[in-house]
Amino acid sequence: MPVFETSAALLLLWAVIGYGLGSIPFGLLLTRVMGLGNLRDIGSGNIGTTNVLRTGSKKAAALTLLLDGGKGAVAVLIARTFAGDDAAQLAGLMAFVGHCFPVWLGFKGGKGVATFLGLMLALAWPVGIACCATWLSTAAVSRISSMGALGAALSAPVWAVLLGYADAVLLAAALATIVVWRHSANITRIRAGTEPKIGQK
Repeated sequence: MPVFETSAALLLLWAVIGYGLGSIPFGLLLTRVMGLGNLRDIGSGNIGTTNVLRTGSKKAAALTLLLDGGKGAVAVLIARTFAGDDAAQLAGLMAFVGHCFPVWLGFKGGKGVATFLGLMLALAWPVGIACCATWLSTAAVSRISSMGALGAALSAPVWAVLLGYADAVLLAAALATIVVWRHSANITRIRAGTEPKIGQK
């Protein structure tokens, strides 16, 4: 964990800012603006990149990936710039929580993978790159997006230790725990052999 030097009042402020950024449902907004239908009625009903891809629009999926990752990165970067590493970690965590549990959608959001990757890239870029590489390689081999997500999340604390970012290990472990929890249904389907492949509607 980082050394906590920012006042409690300012940490609370950065937590709120992080949550606000994270709770913007870009996947839902993009599919509506692009006339792709109600994302809640498509595939899994999730607001993330994988389900946006099920609309058939690779452009919408790519934009969702970038924007969902970007909001996590922005939360970390602005908090670090104006406060410090303690605020940056808290803002990143809350951006992730905001994506998974947005107040605007009755706390029913996405699974947080893109936001997780974006905030890790901003917080500790070597760890973020290692997690992205893990996601890509696992997803490429398995052809299952959720397998890539789980691999990236579970590897994050390990990468943090191996790459010398000990102060990010606890955050990485917390994020990994939530990602696994959010993917509980996917894990059940993976075990049953019924989890959809990438690009499958």
